[in-house]
Amino acid sequence: MRFTHPDGSTVHLAYCTNVHPAETLDGVLAQLSVHCAPVRRRLGIERLGIGLWLAREAVLELNASSTALRRLREELDRCGLEVVTLNGFPYQGFGSEHVKYRVYRPDWSDPLRLEYTFDLARLLTQLLPSDVSVGTVSTLPLAWRTGYDAATAHTAHAALSELARRLDRLAQETGRSILLALEPEPGCAVETTTDALGPLAALPGHRIGLCLDTCHLATSFEEPGVALAALAGAGVTVAKVQLSAALHAQDPRDPAVLAALADFDEPRFLHQTRAHAGGVLHGTDDLGQALTGNALPDSVPWRAHFHVPLHAAPAAPLTSTLPVLQDVLTRLLGGPIAGSRHFEVETYTWQALPAAARPTTDAELADGIAAELSLARVMLTDLGLKEQQ
Repeated sequence: MRFTHPDGSTVHLAYCTNVHPAETLDGVLAQLSVHCAPVRRRLGIERLGIGLWLAREAVLELNASSTALRRLREELDRCGLEVVTLNGFPYQGFGSEHVKYRVYRPDWSDPLRLEYTFDLARLLTQLLPSDVSVGTVSTLPLAWRTGYDAATAHTAHAALSELARRLDRLAQETGRSILLALEPEPGCAVETTTDALGPLAALPGHRIGLCLDTCHLATSFEEPGVALAALAGAGVTVAKVQLSAALHAQDPRDPAVLAALADFDEPRFLHQTRAHAGGVLHGTDDLGQALTGNALPDSVPWRAHFHVPLHAAPAAPLTSTLPVLQDVLTRLLGGPIAGSRHFEVETYTWQALPAAARPTTDAELADGIAAELSLARVMLTDLGLKEQQ
């Protein structure tokens, strides 16, 4: 969906297709008609923005074959879909039964990450709508923190610097500007927006900015106003925003709260869990670790990195961090100048939800995604944006 901000610029709203992962081009083409087109029809719009996730195998095929690329473009058009942003965080295997730490490999110290990301950028120049000249690709926050030392950081910085140079050349060749958006995430080398300031400020040019994921921001108990002011002060661009909500437990001393949290402890994804006490951020790598022993202080609320549906808060006694998302939107879009132009609903955990909240059919999943986008649409129009017809 497209919206006009009061400053006259176009703001794009999409949803990320990593919720229906596919490793091959045939799988991607199938998801467009089976999942994405039904969401568009439920919203009653002619064209829906999607944030494509393309696994390495699919990217290689698309960049090697003009026929393959034509098939993708034709299917996007047939289904009434457009692409201005790609999710380049997972490399492959995001549909596996056990993802966990694997999602962070290869990291930015591995040449495979640079080549994959540049291939995505090159592909995006050919997928952008004819009236759009700027695209974004989000990526992981350098690496998982374990083993990330000075030598690894040097290698990662060199890779990102090389990518920035390649993106400059790509813009000169194609007339289309692709921005990389580094996405802070709990437990990673860049966990918070503060952690991102140094690495991003040290990079050459203006091709690499930040992907602000509102679930990650909330999980780390970052205050949106403070975070956004620091980014602006450092000259860091918010290239992309992922609209997502984390799991919030107000009173982890309550046995009912712990029992409810246990329902979200599942084997597929990593659910980093945090508590903020005495000015210190305490954390575990996964929700199950927080529920056993005394890993986190229980006198303060806990938040878990579990992307819960925007429109449907978890059942009591748990809640979500939707107010953090609303605060971010207000600060970025509620003023005279749009603070970012690419917004993407990213609830990839629908099939990892507790059984009672999990969709059991494609139709139920489409209903849920459409409801999330409908809520996001209302949030944008309430801030004075006008939906383009």
